[in-house]
Amino acid sequence: MRAVEIKAYGGPEVLQVVDVDVPEPGPGQVSVDVAYAGINFADLKARETGYRVPSLPFRPGLEVSGRVRALGAGVTGLTVGQEVAALSAGGAYAEVVVTDAATVFPVPSGVGLRTAATLPTVLPTSYALVHSVGRLQPGETVLVQGAAGGIGTVAGQLAKAAGATVLGVVSSAGKAGFAKEHGAYDEVFVGDFEKAVRDATDGRGADLALDPVGGDTFRASLASLAVFGRLVSFGNASGAAAWSVGQPELFPYGVTVGGFSILTLAQTAPAELRSLAERAFAKVADGTVTLPVTAEFGLAEAAEAHRLMGSRTSTGKLLLAVGG
Repeated sequence: MRAVEIKAYGGPEVLQVVDVDVPEPGPGQVSVDVAYAGINFADLKARETGYRVPSLPFRPGLEVSGRVRALGAGVTGLTVGQEVAALSAGGAYAEVVVTDAATVFPVPSGVGLRTAATLPTVLPTSYALVHSVGRLQPGETVLVQGAAGGIGTVAGQLAKAAGATVLGVVSSAGKAGFAKEHGAYDEVFVGDFEKAVRDATDGRGADLALDPVGGDTFRASLASLAVFGRLVSFGNASGAAAWSVGQPELFPYGVTVGGFSILTLAQTAPAELRSLAERAFAKVADGTVTLPVTAEFGLAEAAEAHRLMGSRTSTGKLLLAVGG
């Protein structure tokens, strides 16, 4: 089969298509004939810095849609040929991927495989940020960094459906237009946002801030919170040193900071992830949220997909079309 592999860390050019043996599922695992693979920022970090890479050579890719190819010993509840969406620890840029059965989810009725490839990371993450960790309440204000990205788009829609006022932050005017059109944002700010958030909330600040950037953006998001506000960190796209907070930041206004990683949750609490994914996927099936696929590439074009995402100009969701 064909797969995308890296043998050394570096730029997009290190992504190479190779011919390899078809993997077989072990106990508790499932193999999937891949139709589409999602592109995520974590894939770029893996390629550049070795983020979550156990060893080289390594096949990137965290999410796919496709059909069950084979079941490992002890797997129940899935059938060969069934359409599924799956989260993987790696290897999704391939014609066949093997992953734990706990992170393989039936595709909701009425959802095609192309749309299903947008679900495994973005939908559960967005749902957790807004509801499980963020605990957003009707009438509150949420501030979302990266509002034109996949998670930003879905989180905005979920927050609006929950009855919140939704504020977004993006890096360009073009992204602001996309966020307003697809993310249900009430206002979108370009660049600096602290004063704009205070102005938009009559000085009160945001009840919930969602931050995948870290560094200065994390600190500005924390400073933008209302009394008793919550900040949820779910990434460090800036590459800045890990954040830390303590009494000086938290005590004055009673704010709290939480975190979320779907990849970590898949390892530590797979049953909770399955429950979370089921609730999140239902929001696609009932039409509450949609995530536009804005660019699609062939398997051999993975480097081009990485260049586009790495340019920070992309919006929505990027996919690799593998098996059609």
